[in-house]
Amino acid sequence: MNALDAVRSALDSLRASPLRSALTMLGIVIGVAAVIAMVAVGAGARDQVLRQIASLGTNLVMVGQGSVVRSGVKLGAGTASSLTEDDGIAVLAEIPGVTVTAPSVRWGLQVVAGNQNWGSVLFGVTPDYMDARDWSVVQGRGLSDEDVAQANKVVVLGQTVVRNLFGGGDPVGEQVRVFSTPLTVVGVLGEKGQNTQGQDQDDVILVPLSTAKRNIPGMAKSNPRFVHTMVVKLADGTDQEEAQAQIRDLLRQRHRLIEGQDDDFWMRNLSEVAATRDASSRALSFLLAAVAAVSLLVGGIGIMNIMLVSVTERTREIGLRLAIGARRRDILMQFLIESTTLSLIGAAVGVLAGVGTAMVVAGLAGWPTLIRLDSVVLAVAVSGLVGVFFGLYPARRASRLNPIEALRHE
Repeated sequence: MNALDAVRSALDSLRASPLRSALTMLGIVIGVAAVIAMVAVGAGARDQVLRQIASLGTNLVMVGQGSVVRSGVKLGAGTASSLTEDDGIAVLAEIPGVTVTAPSVRWGLQVVAGNQNWGSVLFGVTPDYMDARDWSVVQGRGLSDEDVAQANKVVVLGQTVVRNLFGGGDPVGEQVRVFSTPLTVVGVLGEKGQNTQGQDQDDVILVPLSTAKRNIPGMAKSNPRFVHTMVVKLADGTDQEEAQAQIRDLLRQRHRLIEGQDDDFWMRNLSEVAATRDASSRALSFLLAAVAAVSLLVGGIGIMNIMLVSVTERTREIGLRLAIGARRRDILMQFLIESTTLSLIGAAVGVLAGVGTAMVVAGLAGWPTLIRLDSVVLAVAVSGLVGVFFGLYPARRASRLNPIEALRHE
């Protein structure tokens, strides 16, 4: 019997007992579907994290105001006001690998245009902020050094603000009001989408740092040089952990913090965010991989069981084949091919079920999915190996039957 005959025999066996065959393949179907869906969800989540991190900018270290301690009570992040524009100048001058430092202040407020209003977040920034964040301008222009030097009353709007104030029309040249301060729109930012915390990065208003401090109520502080946060951009190839340690040491020195005293600022680099998200997706992947492995194991046991039943049912047929000259290895290969065919058909159904599951998850749950060809090939290959492994014992048992005793079998 050649391979084609063995495959045809396997298909005949499937058609003879369709319900039994379907139940036999169910474990393989579930296992393969789990592998496809697992990899699709994991790869989609990882791809989304990478896109979100890229939207924040590349090679960044974020520095922000820390906590004030009064009478032993920590008042929480953002209560300290020791971070200044001068810290950014010092970091740029003294830390190797730093290409840009972009200090900023921020304020949640209401912005008005005509009879429309929208609650957004205003950032007072320098032109370096847009460079650090890799933010493009799709209409008009960005902020300039002259705007900062002269505290010009100009503003650059994010896409979400434009949609809510101007209905998506061209706002360049129009005026908006923040409290009682009129600001002229000079540009519109390119779309970035959500960040790694799920916040809308396009719901933003950028004004010159000096304008924010001088003209926006609530921005005034005892130190006119204060900033809420500072974005530090590093050159490609710079060790982020080493640079972060150097920045921390410099800021502690500038803020006159003694050994053992807590930092009055916080720091975070994007590799930490990526590592946290990646660890979460890996945990989910391992969980689904365990489910897939158990399903494939159960499917393999089911194939072994059905093949043993098949050997028993076809004992006289096997004896006849041996009696008329079939070699034992022919019998072995026949049953191995049958078990592998069962497994591969289950794998094919599992691939369709896995792709369908991934699409349903993407549509209903809103989770990102990414079907990867290598995961499909791997799942099918593993299924084939499962068929060979669990079909080997029944095949060996069939090939070792005594022809005389097999022909006497009732």
